[in-house]
Amino acid sequence: MKKNILHIATALLLFVVVNVISNYVYGRFDITQDQRYTLSEAAKNTIADVNSPIVVDVFLDGNFPPEFKRLKIETAQLLEEFSNYNPNIKFEFINPLETDNPEALQQQFAAQGMKGAQVEVRENGKVSTEIVYPWALAYYNERSVKIPLLKNTLGATSEERVNNSIQNLEYAFANGFHQLVNAKSKRIAVLKGNGELDDRYVADLFSTLRNTYYIAPFTLDSAAVAPVKTLEQLNSFDLVVVAQPTEAFSDSEKYILDQFTMNGGASIWLVEGTEAVQNPENGATVLIPKDLNLGDFFFKYGIRVNTNVLKDVYCAPIVLASGEERDAQYNRYPWLFHPLTASNSTHPIVNNIEAVKFEYASAIDTLPNALQKTILLSSSPLTKIQGVPVEVSIDEEIPKALAVVNQGPNPAEFNAGEVPMAVLLEGEFPSAFTNRIKPFKLSAESKLTDRTNSAPTKMLVVSDGDVIKNQLDNGRPLELGFDKWTQTFYGNKEFLLNAVNFMLEDSGLINIRNKKIAVPFLDPQKTVAERNQWQLVNILVPLALLALFGLLFRYIRKRKYAR
Repeated sequence: MKKNILHIATALLLFVVVNVISNYVYGRFDITQDQRYTLSEAAKNTIADVNSPIVVDVFLDGNFPPEFKRLKIETAQLLEEFSNYNPNIKFEFINPLETDNPEALQQQFAAQGMKGAQVEVRENGKVSTEIVYPWALAYYNERSVKIPLLKNTLGATSEERVNNSIQNLEYAFANGFHQLVNAKSKRIAVLKGNGELDDRYVADLFSTLRNTYYIAPFTLDSAAVAPVKTLEQLNSFDLVVVAQPTEAFSDSEKYILDQFTMNGGASIWLVEGTEAVQNPENGATVLIPKDLNLGDFFFKYGIRVNTNVLKDVYCAPIVLASGEERDAQYNRYPWLFHPLTASNSTHPIVNNIEAVKFEYASAIDTLPNALQKTILLSSSPLTKIQGVPVEVSIDEEIPKALAVVNQGPNPAEFNAGEVPMAVLLEGEFPSAFTNRIKPFKLSAESKLTDRTNSAPTKMLVVSDGDVIKNQLDNGRPLELGFDKWTQTFYGNKEFLLNAVNFMLEDSGLINIRNKKIAVPFLDPQKTVAERNQWQLVNILVPLALLALFGLLFRYIRKRKYAR
């Protein structure tokens, strides 16, 4: 009796000692091959200095298909890692359809652009539809930010969509926390004065960027009368975005932009080599060369935007109406002038994004110089370079496109290969005005000097301005990348957001996209082929083990009591 009491006391004492030690010594071990439960240093840095609660409401709860349940589990595990690193991260899963006033909450979601996803739920042989809100709202010191949890990848299966969403979770939350915690510091100038896109067509992108950066329009109109002052003002910005200019740049304007680059300013150029005009005789659309007077400007930097247009077999569709009024039918047709670019590059700007939609893009040539050039987006191998001027007629082009899709492209015609359409330049840029007469002199009072080589900087050139252009619905800007006619999302917004983050070297968050997570899925074909085999294993093996245990137990018991 005393021996039993001693054993119990020893066990209790050991239990107490272990619990006391565990309060002071704590460790977590990630033994997964892809380190999926280990936060990257960039993600940790976003919350390292947080000393007051960040509350995260995750609206991913309810009755939904298995892929959303997997997404919920992965989201919970990721937030646990954030909370483990900094206990001020608090989170809760909420079913928005079971709140006191679900209609009001759904209206709030709609007002904030948090669209629901309609999914099919199969239960007990019945199929029903549910609305799922794969979003999270994070709150910190009277500020809030919405965090998307689901990536709708073009043409992806449900399993691929979940995989892409899980890949993006850490970046989504880290970027959201970064917006909440850090004050704005970088400044972006949206160039005006040369026929760039109207504000309503770039509203969605810059309204999103406004959460992280200071955004301001900047006009070069004053370059003709006060060029030095214009350059001084432009140098106060960190990034310049030039969105689809239609009017030629003067030498003074080019010199200002050149010296902005020489002083370390980054820039994103979305320019086209062609423009569309109407033929006055028959009203048809004609593509003609567009002269922006930027040829020598880009040539010095080692790049050339050609005056041609690309036709790509891998393209986005357009919607055409047939019939009249109530009898009208809307059908999709391939449109070879709208290339889709799905990059295999691992560069953080384009890694793990959806296909980017271009419209009447031109080819980009890269020229040899000391700058590092990275082709971020290019056309598919089945591409044709069409010279201009050329008349584009829907009545002629649609039958040709359908023949290409149904019968296959002519290799002799679509033989241009992968043509660059978005090129990143990095390094120390040479001035485009070296050994040239300058359009104006930099005064000593301005503290500006003519520089012939830049500080290390970056420049992104995209051969289509429509990449940044959002559609309108009754005058209201739609989300960039959404085509209201085909109800399809493309990766334009994500591409440009990544580009801006990369150009401004925003805390290294963009590098989180390089993290690869392997999400295991069942092979449906293998599952069907080996179904009977594994059913037998699952039924017979447990019974065999149970019988073996019973025989062993009987044998031991017989030997023990036989003595």
